[in-house]
Amino acid sequence: MAREFPERSSFARGRQSEIFLGGVAGSRPVVPVDHKKLKEKARHIMSREAFAYVAGGAGAEQTMRANREAFRRWQLRPAMLRNASHVDTSVRLFGKVYPARFLLAPIGVLEMAHQRADRAVAEAAAAEGIPFVFSSQASVPMEACAAAMGSAPRWFQLYWSTNNEVVRSFVSRAQACGCEAIVLTVDTTMLGWRPRDLDLAYLPFLRAKGIAQYSSDPAFKAMLAREDHTGADNSRSALTLASLRTLFHMCRAYPGSFLKNLFSGEPRRAVQTFIRTYSRPSLTWDDLSFLRSLTELPILLKGITHPEDAKRAVDSGMNGIIVSNHGGRQVDNALAALDSLPSVVNAVPPDVPVLFDSGIRSGADMVTALALGARAVLLGRPYVYALAAGGSAGVRETIRNYRASIELTMGLCGARSVDELQIQRVPQAEWQGR
Repeated sequence: MAREFPERSSFARGRQSEIFLGGVAGSRPVVPVDHKKLKEKARHIMSREAFAYVAGGAGAEQTMRANREAFRRWQLRPAMLRNASHVDTSVRLFGKVYPARFLLAPIGVLEMAHQRADRAVAEAAAAEGIPFVFSSQASVPMEACAAAMGSAPRWFQLYWSTNNEVVRSFVSRAQACGCEAIVLTVDTTMLGWRPRDLDLAYLPFLRAKGIAQYSSDPAFKAMLAREDHTGADNSRSALTLASLRTLFHMCRAYPGSFLKNLFSGEPRRAVQTFIRTYSRPSLTWDDLSFLRSLTELPILLKGITHPEDAKRAVDSGMNGIIVSNHGGRQVDNALAALDSLPSVVNAVPPDVPVLFDSGIRSGADMVTALALGARAVLLGRPYVYALAAGGSAGVRETIRNYRASIELTMGLCGARSVDELQIQRVPQAEWQGR
């Protein structure tokens, strides 16, 4: 007599049914499911400058291409008839359990994609229970995003300012608004050489975009007041139609009324102060002890691709690693992030979570990184395109699509958990000919 196994509810099958049954009623998804179509839709909606900033990379963008090519060097190996009626996609990180093995990566200047910016993303992430990593270069202060998320999980990503009081304040604010971890990005102590932005002569921060964490920060405002009092750097550039247009956009983007901003000159001084202080090229391993002294929250280093750096991070009291090359935005002709993942995983103790970022474009990509040892992955550009194409609803749909795709890919590989995934490297001659 055949045994009966009760079927458990499946998020993935539910998501598929939601889309197909919607089609019966004449509705289509808010945003395309296919990444290429999603990107193309966003390109038509976003300004030329905004799309270049999000889609572009460093130099000839060889690292961006390498990130994608690296996924071709690995193949998942499905195993059949394994009773994959229930697939566990959840993950435990630092004592917290999340429903899927991905987070929304920190991405700055989201106002370039949608007017509701980070707030729209926060609402979508909260609705789906997926952690959102607030960016230091956000367009909405972390407190406002936290308020929009209720008790939903969030982390905070830190760029290390030249002013340690700003660093201290950012970490304190992140703790106060319920962030569950601090992500220190270590690969962006200065901006990479990005031709798409340079050709357009466009940097959003010079228009007071993406500096909401700073303009709302007490330590930054105190520094701004001191510099204003001393008359530091109050030089005036020549007035042109373009500079007046920039001033107009700056006064609109900066907090407060347009007229107040226009006559006070505060937005311009804030931008000047931010540009001078936002990153610290002199940062070294010795500085990590200061950050460690500021908080008991878990600290992860993002931007690690070398196993020796991973070991040193653990020795410095860091709690996790995010293997990333910043999506190819910093160093051109660098090693693909996925190629770095196995060696970094092997370099740290098993209880130190290694997360992965850079080049993810599908649920199968996520599963590939998980099979190579990543505890979880970070989704970046795709959700920005979804934000541009469909606002908060678009981001929420994209989150659901990736979560469903992870579950289906694992189930069809016969893996009820990440530990059961099988993967093999493609011989070089074979993948180069694909």
